[in-house]
Amino acid sequence: MAGHFEPLPGGGAAVALDDVEISILRSLAVQLMELIGPGDEPAKDADPLAALFAEGPSKPPSDPALKRLFPDAYGDDSEELRAAASDFRRFTENDLRARKREDALLVVRALDALSADAAGEGGAVLKLTPDESRAWLGALNDLRLTIGTRLEVTDEEGEQLYRLPDSDPRKPMVMAYLWLGALQESLVETLMS
Repeated sequence: MAGHFEPLPGGGAAVALDDVEISILRSLAVQLMELIGPGDEPAKDADPLAALFAEGPSKPPSDPALKRLFPDAYGDDSEELRAAASDFRRFTENDLRARKREDALLVVRALDALSADAAGEGGAVLKLTPDESRAWLGALNDLRLTIGTRLEVTDEEGEQLYRLPDSDPRKPMVMAYLWLGALQESLVETLMS
């Protein structure tokens, strides 16, 4: 089980993680939440219907990683499509941001609980329900998209990432990117089995 997810009886997935892996995953998930931002949480006494129709941003983010996480719904080939993309973003981005934050927060909380349960043992087995597995899959995907954007990874150079010299300053992030990809792939395979 070390390093890849396996199915649990009745659904869900499990993976063995050591203390370093737990620390790296937690740190990356916290950084993802910081990148996405705190969001606008409605007041407790706010009208739920009004919150449902609250408008979000109408322009794409300027940060390339956020632009990758929150892409335009339509191409920008025409004024009409740009207007449609702007409207779509205005009514969907807040919910998408909230879901991405919730997924990352679930990862952090699961890892915190795992660390507390495994105090002094050097690692533990993370067990996820089917719903938690889907949230983890979303968070792993968001982490890979963010890191890949920061590294400016393209399809053409995918194989070259495996051969980076140790002296390359991108090496630690490339290793995290590749590791997250392997985790994501094993989780997808587990959920499909």
